[in-house]
Amino acid sequence: MLTPQTIEIVKATAPAVAEHAETITRHFYQRMFTANPEVKAYFNPAHQQAGTQQRALAGAIIAYAVNIENLQALGPAVELIAQKHCSLGIQAEHYPIVGENLLAAIKDVLGDAATDEVLAAWGEAYGFLAEIFIQRELEIYREQAERPGGWNGYREFLVVDKVPESEIVTSFYLKPADGGELPYFRAGQYLTVRIDHPTTPTSPRNYSLSDRPGLDYFRISVKREPSPVPETSPGVISNYLHDHVNVGDSLEIGPPCGEFCIAPQHEDGRPLVLIAGGIGITPLMSMLKCLSHRNVDAPINVFIAARSSACQALAQELRDIAATSLNVHLHVRYETPREDDLKAGRCQSVGRLDGPFIRETVAADNAEYYFCGPKAFMANLYAGLMQQGVADSQLHFEFFGPKQEMTAVR
Repeated sequence: MLTPQTIEIVKATAPAVAEHAETITRHFYQRMFTANPEVKAYFNPAHQQAGTQQRALAGAIIAYAVNIENLQALGPAVELIAQKHCSLGIQAEHYPIVGENLLAAIKDVLGDAATDEVLAAWGEAYGFLAEIFIQRELEIYREQAERPGGWNGYREFLVVDKVPESEIVTSFYLKPADGGELPYFRAGQYLTVRIDHPTTPTSPRNYSLSDRPGLDYFRISVKREPSPVPETSPGVISNYLHDHVNVGDSLEIGPPCGEFCIAPQHEDGRPLVLIAGGIGITPLMSMLKCLSHRNVDAPINVFIAARSSACQALAQELRDIAATSLNVHLHVRYETPREDDLKAGRCQSVGRLDGPFIRETVAADNAEYYFCGPKAFMANLYAGLMQQGVADSQLHFEFFGPKQEMTAVR
């Protein structure tokens, strides 16, 4: 446990650290990549360029300091980060590297205010938190390895099918090259894809599993992202997959990870609401297909937001599930539909999907909401549902970055 003196010092200096948190984290990453270039491969250059990684770390530091006497409040954040770490292969030996560079960054930015006593307290606090992560990540690695068909690290998979799902999304069906079995995963989890790009060094990328567990293949559905600057663009790997990876090719795949899954207690008959914006459909499709396959006896409202039929992925699968499942109610809303989208029944309404429309349609106070999509879509949806009286505890989402960016619209 942390000593009372350490807690007191961290709490006393937290405002100064919070005031300069993003400056500290920017300096931290620059310093660490220079001093320890071997860890750079674990970090997404697109997120570094956009500043989302720096803001996420700053938010995590602030949250830790604020909750230094109530660490149970950090449980969900710890699980999210631990799952992400395991997807990338982070090991215990990486934590001292982070700690050393983080403390040095605090000293460099705060100057004389970062006394030896202050740095010792923050060092103790960091070491305590690092041990929590290390132990949870060891558990995850062990669970992955011991699960039937499971593994640690990367495993070779073959692309057995490649299916266009829209003008910008393609699905890749994957089977183990060794012919072995696949582990069961939780609907909503993601895989890690590592590619030795021919021209641009890249970090591994995470892609949500878009089909249900229990099949003899994995499926990921990848959106082609724009890639004007390959080394920093989020599109460098998605474009490579679309343009160069075909049936018969192999990919290095990490085991399923992630905590964005329907809680078991939410499958007790209460209404479920799945809301997807664009490529955010992928984890929700896995959830929906899993629930449908298990004949879960609960009303399931599915809301889809897309620009038009040209952009909506997995549309026919959604329609087929809704047509054959009496408890699944599908509503598709296009922002700029094509001329015949409404007439052909591809969408039910036009405009942006928002909180008031969803809350009016879902006439149940005890519904649980799961949503995923672009950041602006999710932030506005989060705010809109809260304004409609939906409790924060009923809102579940997958989001990279500090939660403050989600709640700022409120």
